[in-house]
Amino acid sequence: MRQQAIVGARHAVPLHLTPAASQFIRAARVAHLATADASGQPLVIPICFAFDGKEFFSPIDEKPKRTTRLRRLRNIAENPQVSLIIDHYEDDWRRLAYVLVSGRARVLLRGERHKRAVKLLRKKYSQYRRMAIADRPMIVITPKRLTPWGNL
Repeated sequence: MRQQAIVGARHAVPLHLTPAASQFIRAARVAHLATADASGQPLVIPICFAFDGKEFFSPIDEKPKRTTRLRRLRNIAENPQVSLIIDHYEDDWRRLAYVLVSGRARVLLRGERHKRAVKLLRKKYSQYRRMAIADRPMIVITPKRLTPWGNL
């Protein structure tokens, strides 16, 4: 598949994804979030996420964590530029695929977007139906550039 870039404004804008790319994103169970602190030190972590067609949402859930002062949240506060990779790997390299998202992240604590994100995440992941994600921080990523590649 040819590389496709979709450039957005500061606020969420409709993304013009192919149906295959949209399905690929929505079907994915995990993505990898890349953040960096103010000095540029990177951090990449796996996340659960939901996509509403405009923005990506990832909760700070109740899975065991060593601290509540998560590096990803500190990094976003210092440097809101992030990348998200949603990928598929197989040993048959003709089936490789990914969608790379470059954008701006914020942390939501409440509000309508937060409520909408909770509903999307609970619909996608049954585990979140038992967690208090409605009371926890939510990372929202507004894409600036989206690049699908491979066998989508």
